[in-house]
Amino acid sequence: MTRYSRFIGLVSLVMLVTVVPLLGHHSASSVYNPDKKITLKGKVTRIVWANPHIAIYFDAPDKTGKVVNWELGDGQAPNGLYRKGWRKDDLKVGDVIIVTNANTAWDGSAHIGGGIITLAATGKKVFTGSKDDGL
Repeated sequence: MTRYSRFIGLVSLVMLVTVVPLLGHHSASSVYNPDKKITLKGKVTRIVWANPHIAIYFDAPDKTGKVVNWELGDGQAPNGLYRKGWRKDDLKVGDVIIVTNANTAWDGSAHIGGGIITLAATGKKVFTGSKDDGL
């Protein structure tokens, strides 16, 4: 009986250690509304190039015209973007960007996901690794 109990305990521990981390990952649709798109134009204030996903912060007007600091989150991991040709210095603080076809947050906050980022000065597209950006 003791041998059986140890075996069950070991199997339970292995399952706990391997399954629980999978529950921590979320789908974008749990955060962003794929049916409500937005286009914004603003100036980049901060870029977080870190795992697990990049994030770009920029100042742009909301639907009332008030300038808000938006977070474009849920991009790919830096490694994935690097493999697709994006470098950290392709987008800089102070650049004016146009984000098109981005999903708005379910809670109405200033968070958006996905979309296509275009540098206003050059027309160059900077990819976030979302399904909408063509990569």
